[in-house]
Amino acid sequence: MVLPKPLMPIGDYPILEVILRQLKRNGFEHVTMAVNHQADIIRSFFQEGKRWGVRLDYSLESEPLGTIAPLRLIDDLPDNFLLMNGDVLTDLNFEDFMEEHTEAQELFTVAASHRTSLIDYGVLEADKNNFLRAFREKPQTSHLVSMGVYAVNRRAVEYVPQEGPYGFDELMGALLAAGEPVRVKRHNGYWLDIGRPDDYMQAIDDFPGRQHQLMGP
Repeated sequence: MVLPKPLMPIGDYPILEVILRQLKRNGFEHVTMAVNHQADIIRSFFQEGKRWGVRLDYSLESEPLGTIAPLRLIDDLPDNFLLMNGDVLTDLNFEDFMEEHTEAQELFTVAASHRTSLIDYGVLEADKNNFLRAFREKPQTSHLVSMGVYAVNRRAVEYVPQEGPYGFDELMGALLAAGEPVRVKRHNGYWLDIGRPDDYMQAIDDFPGRQHQLMGP
């Protein structure tokens, strides 16, 4: 299932078309888009997915439901399925990601990437008397972050409330509180969250040189 964002162009293609082409290359034949914002535009453009060789249907939200709550609207979820945001540009092999999750019988697998953040200031550390103890000029920090791509066993949907919005952060909190295992799959390849302005501009610059890698011929 894909959670769309507006039809942001990457090169000559909207990002959702790039994702559909990638899913098709990775052996996925049935895609459900959870739509709310710009639903009519998205459905008019993609229709039933025949142009891309996939069966495409839609789950229409009457209100924004977040990342996870739309799953409760889908009656035909398979035992294991791929869930992803519609603003992800990555060379992650979705087929291998799903196969590894399924073969290991995981409940929930999060694709993760390392991201370095720059604090564009001189950072001061002061003691309780307001005297300087240390100084760092524009330090960098590195974190392991969610890529917005998940492999999910249908049993995880049991933790989703029957009403109201429900996000990835809330589900992770519920699974951790219940002692349920959540696997993290590190991806050392290409990944951008084009919902972020800096990543979007980077994607526009990168795409001409990566189009064949990402989408094939």
